Amino acid sequence: MQRFDVVILGGGLVGLTLGIALSRHGVQCAVIDPADPVQATAAGFDGRVSAISSTSHAMLQAIGVGAHLEGKGCPIDRIWVSDGLEPGALDFVPDADDGVMGTMFPNRDLRVALAQTAAEVENLTIFQPDRAVHVDRNADGVTLTLQNGATIHGALLVAAEGRNSPTREAAGINTTRWQYKHTAMVTAIDHEVPHANTAYEIFYVGGPLALLPMLPGTRSAVVWTLPTDQAPAMLKLSERAWLAEMQKRIGGFLGEISLAGPRSSYPLGFHHAARITDTRLALVGDSAHAIHPIAGQGLNLGFRDVAALVEVLVEGMRLGLDPGDAQLLARYQRWRGLDTMMTSVAMDGLVRLFDIPGKLPSLVRRAGLAAVQRTSLLKNRFMAEARGQSGALPRLLAGEMV
Repeated sequence: MQRFDVVILGGGLVGLTLGIALSRHGVQCAVIDPADPVQATAAGFDGRVSAISSTSHAMLQAIGVGAHLEGKGCPIDRIWVSDGLEPGALDFVPDADDGVMGTMFPNRDLRVALAQTAAEVENLTIFQPDRAVHVDRNADGVTLTLQNGATIHGALLVAAEGRNSPTREAAGINTTRWQYKHTAMVTAIDHEVPHANTAYEIFYVGGPLALLPMLPGTRSAVVWTLPTDQAPAMLKLSERAWLAEMQKRIGGFLGEISLAGPRSSYPLGFHHAARITDTRLALVGDSAHAIHPIAGQGLNLGFRDVAALVEVLVEGMRLGLDPGDAQLLARYQRWRGLDTMMTSVAMDGLVRLFDIPGKLPSLVRRAGLAAVQRTSLLKNRFMAEARGQSGALPRLLAGEMV
């Protein structure tokens, strides 16, 4: 039987990052993932992009993933938020010495960089494609039987399985959840006017439209949130008709536009686990919480889970504690429970606020945006949130190993 300190179920962006980060600190880790590794890194796998905050990027640099992301991605130097195309937009431009607010990366580039880093790391064993067919978790440890017939043992089990985590369900952890009446349509466009590394968030009743700088220059990723009942018709539009609809919503400020990728869609939902730990179990990423992509913070929340859990486990193990020790899990719960709840509630409130129709709500929203624009304290607070610099930061998010 192979023995590990930590066994991670799920080798997606959050699960594999956790495995690499722990392994870099000398923790013996196993990552078990059912996805075919060739398919997971194939071009055009899902067309999605992620806004990586400056703190998340610092962690990726510290654990060696950043070396495989050199020359990829596009910095976000400015964030522009408006209520439709009305005047009174909120324009976040950091001071020159503050650095970028984040970097846009195609998810495929992140997956490839993580896979390349994982291949270089000692103390990390990856079982892929494979899955756990039986899990026995008790006060003494965790024993898993894998589909390939192997039996492995760990001191701590981490669920990084995504929104529909079977491990979370098996542990009887309740989740607050609802589906939004929204569907996100994802694609990319080329445009005549350079985006100048600007992320645009244009709020409409029915859902926001995000245009995110994808390549330096004239390509942007599109995350267009639509009422679910309108999404099928919008996806069926011809390319020309779809581009005409898009131009209506962006008002032509990027000049002529053309499609630069396939259109795909996925439903949007919210969930938040009542707790993120159980006996010898911790939840990270979407297994613990999933939010609306309105501010691009979902993956960064998962990376904050990773950084906090690494710090808790590494410090505990240096004191001679077992990584599955209840004291350590209680510390992780305290550290991450409040932050994820506050962020989740704030994002949900933002979605609902901008979805109220009518002239009066629009006036109130624009007055609010104008007030933030004029108040440097509020503005700086929002920019700190975008960078991931609020709250008690784990050391990894400052670019330091634990």
